[in-house]
Amino acid sequence: MYTVAFPMKHDQKVFLIKFFAALIAMYLLVAWNPVNDHVIVPATRGIAVAAGALLHAIGQNVIVSGTTIASSRFAVNINNGCNGIEAMLILLAAIGSFPATWRARLIGLGIGAVIVQFINEIRIISLYLIGAYRPSLFQIFHTAVWQVVVILAAIIFFLQWSARVAPNRLANGS
Repeated sequence: MYTVAFPMKHDQKVFLIKFFAALIAMYLLVAWNPVNDHVIVPATRGIAVAAGALLHAIGQNVIVSGTTIASSRFAVNINNGCNGIEAMLILLAAIGSFPATWRARLIGLGIGAVIVQFINEIRIISLYLIGAYRPSLFQIFHTAVWQVVVILAAIIFFLQWSARVAPNRLANGS
């Protein structure tokens, strides 16, 4: 049997090693109870409050309690995995591992975080509305559609950002 090996360039190997090491470290950090309790849960509460305010603005009579958005029709609790943090960790690990200036990384992280959280807010709002008005569709949109969309948004942003930063890095001889 013949196999063809496509050797990876050194820079690609270094990026992948840094990326996976950073991703593992960040997942362990956010899974640590003090970080989860004092950073992730309050951030998730803020996400719930923002989604609740937007739902209220479009005429939904919802109440936000902690990480739960509820009405007489439906309630959704924003747990870890549904707060956009995982997509942000993937984006942070990718941008942080990419050979770019710190300025470019910070700009990329700032813009990327806004985009990911904006999409995640749309996700939460739509999941509430689907649960309230089309509950038979809730599970598929929750697990299959929106999970993929949020993660894909982070990946697409990284690809766009890195394509934009890479020519500058090459032109500067870095």
